[in-house]
Amino acid sequence: MQTRPCGDTGLLVELDDNAEVHALAGAVRAAGIPGVVELVPALETLLVVYDPRLARADRLAARLRELPRAASALGDGREVEVPVRYDGEDLAFVARHTGLSEREVVAAHTGVPWRVAFCGFAPGFSYLVGGDPRLEVPRRDESRLAVPPGAVALAGRFASVYPRRSPGGWQLVGHTALSLWDQDAEPPALLVPGRRVRFVEVAA
Repeated sequence: MQTRPCGDTGLLVELDDNAEVHALAGAVRAAGIPGVVELVPALETLLVVYDPRLARADRLAARLRELPRAASALGDGREVEVPVRYDGEDLAFVARHTGLSEREVVAAHTGVPWRVAFCGFAPGFSYLVGGDPRLEVPRRDESRLAVPPGAVALAGRFASVYPRRSPGGWQLVGHTALSLWDQDAEPPALLVPGRRVRFVEVAA
């Protein structure tokens, strides 16, 4: 574990993988460390935001190193099922690139649960990891100007679902009618860091 200051009120913790990020985040929440006001997980880092009136960076870093971490601390234990119609514009490309048939792509996408590693790019946009490694594909050479909400996509080692209409360069394999962003909910994003996700095929 490496730590470094991030601005005046942040401590950036560098870890080996995303599972460690969420294990540490869970341990921090469980410990209730005075002065910690926010945790922001990324792929291999955890930003710990603190109140400098209640905590010092050096003492906080030392406290983080002492915390016991366990895989059981990952996420909130909730698994979200995302119903998907596999009719995406790039499904044929994904099949060609991976050497799978389109039906095998669907089976691979639904056959293994994913986990939200972190969120970014746009509110509610989640980066999912842990799926079938055969589905690793490149981004599109040119981004689309407008990807519709609910588009289910792949890029690199990640999967995601576009929560709202936005530009995007990921490979689209299907779409879902499930609402992923509700501004009146708490939290507004359905797919929050650490949560498990299982894609389920539904008929057209």
